[in-house]
Amino acid sequence: MLKVEKINNITVVRFDNIDRLNALISEPVKEDLKSFFNTPGTRLILNLEGIRYIDSSGFGVFLSILKASTNNKGTFKMCCFSSEVIELFKLLQLHNIFTLYATLDECLESF
Repeated sequence: MLKVEKINNITVVRFDNIDRLNALISEPVKEDLKSFFNTPGTRLILNLEGIRYIDSSGFGVFLSILKASTNNKGTFKMCCFSSEVIELFKLLQLHNIFTLYATLDECLESF
């Protein structure tokens, strides 16, 4: 479900063959992502390339991960949004809460 790679000591996670983050997969995704912050100071990028739809449970995942990163002195950023998904972030005013980047390269350079 998730593919993980390390780039310059930054954990980059992306979805594998999934285009919807919804209630069917949100709980295991949340637990997998939260586990990265068991190590204090973790730097994590969630690459949303290919995701076309996110429901309220998916946005709940993002909020849980942000809280986990803050509690463990980590950093959580997201990148590579489809136009549909970025519109949802803006509609919900979440683009003001999360650190969002258009591309993976921009996100990596921000560290």
